[in-house]
Amino acid sequence: MTMDVRAVLEFAALTRGLSLFLQAVLNAAIPDHDADAFRPPRTEEPLYLDSAVEWLLGGLSRWDAEHFLFIAEKGYLYEHNFAFFPLFPIILRGLAEMLLWPLSSWLSVRGRLLVAIALGNSALFLLSVVALHALSRLVLQDRRLALLSSLLYCITPANVFMTAGYSESLFAALTFGGLFLLEKGFIFRACLAFSIATAARSNGLVNIGFLLYLPSLHAISQIRVYRTTTKGHSKVFYYIWVIIRLLLTSLLGTAIIALPFCAFQYYGYRTFCTPSISLERIPPALLSLAERKGYRVPDENSPPPLWCMRPLPLLYSHIQDVYWDVGFLRYFQLRQIPNFILALPMATLGVMAAYAYFQANPELCLRLGLWGTGVNKGLDKPIPGFFNPRVFVYIVHSTVLLVFGTLCMYVQVLTRFMASSSPVPFWISAHLLLLNEPLLHRRKTSAPNVQLQTHSKNGCKHTPQNPIIALLPHFKTCSPTTQSILGYFFSYWVLGLTLHCNFLPWT
Repeated sequence: MTMDVRAVLEFAALTRGLSLFLQAVLNAAIPDHDADAFRPPRTEEPLYLDSAVEWLLGGLSRWDAEHFLFIAEKGYLYEHNFAFFPLFPIILRGLAEMLLWPLSSWLSVRGRLLVAIALGNSALFLLSVVALHALSRLVLQDRRLALLSSLLYCITPANVFMTAGYSESLFAALTFGGLFLLEKGFIFRACLAFSIATAARSNGLVNIGFLLYLPSLHAISQIRVYRTTTKGHSKVFYYIWVIIRLLLTSLLGTAIIALPFCAFQYYGYRTFCTPSISLERIPPALLSLAERKGYRVPDENSPPPLWCMRPLPLLYSHIQDVYWDVGFLRYFQLRQIPNFILALPMATLGVMAAYAYFQANPELCLRLGLWGTGVNKGLDKPIPGFFNPRVFVYIVHSTVLLVFGTLCMYVQVLTRFMASSSPVPFWISAHLLLLNEPLLHRRKTSAPNVQLQTHSKNGCKHTPQNPIIALLPHFKTCSPTTQSILGYFFSYWVLGLTLHCNFLPWT
């Protein structure tokens, strides 16, 4: 383990511990808001330690986390539960039944699930930060930028969703890990990681774009090299083989990534369009909630819902349309202005990243990053840093997420949507800090004034000093850029825990 990885892991572990501690304190200190949220009745008798666990970790079960907890405990009973993909509930139930089984005499299933959330998401977050650091080192080719980006990720504005019972940490670990594998050329392993990510969140399908782009870039590079080193008709056969291999890889990889989404939609179709259970088999308390709230449950004695008759009966699309009213420009209402303001900092980072990258690489962007102006230009010797040609596809991916999230989703979700799916918000933030903060400027020895590495008296190297922590005592004298970025990250880090854990509206 390198010093940088150790520093990142230590900071990530520190922020996880602080997050769990603060959510418990804030949840105890602030009364819960009476929100109109999904709150299924408890059908299991509490055991000895349930009240203590609920007091300590109850803040992790708010809002959508209740859906994941319900699915992990009861399965997919209500129609709108199918908006939440199965991998995270499966992991929670597995941890509760296997790792935490010795506690079954003192904790109910729900109590063990809450402990599983705390342990599972903490471990998954550590995996995600290691994956992000490895990906950043590989793509950016800049150690300092990769380290600072990873440290910023540890105080992500979406922190509460990485800690609570949401699938963001799981998705981030799989996505960043898959991207690292794809960049290293392990296409099949990357497809498996992306496929598992799609079992966690529907936007895992967007990762298909990386599969289509990065192998295409590699194929073009192979053809260019072969063209300059080989003569004769054998080039034609080689070109044909490269193209066929690329098409087969793309088709197979796309099928692998999309398989969990398709399988889950088929499961939803079978559950509601050809149900095999009756209402008598559903616990009365849960059936009463369905009748009171208008939730649909599967019933073999009732006619199938109308969405089953569509040419493409996708339950996920139906839920987003009917239950959440998600659609193109539907959120553009005057009363949603506060939510647009909440999403504005993340949107600003996305826009700044795209604009700065295009300004620095206009020709590369117009060529879609697929080829250089000469044989020796391209990705073989990339420019280190944020303007590296290898960053192009990540900028496009981030911009697509930004546009789609702004136009077609609850806009306040943009913060966690992008923070768990793209490294770009952290790359551009670290780039701006290194560019504008005098305390982080390189000396001639390439060592920053706020030291990234300390030495003992005998000259032995120790863990690098955390530049984020080193900047905090000098916050008032930092540049406006540093104050804005760190102020945004830390304020959302704390506000998210304060509001979300008490059923107050947040991103």
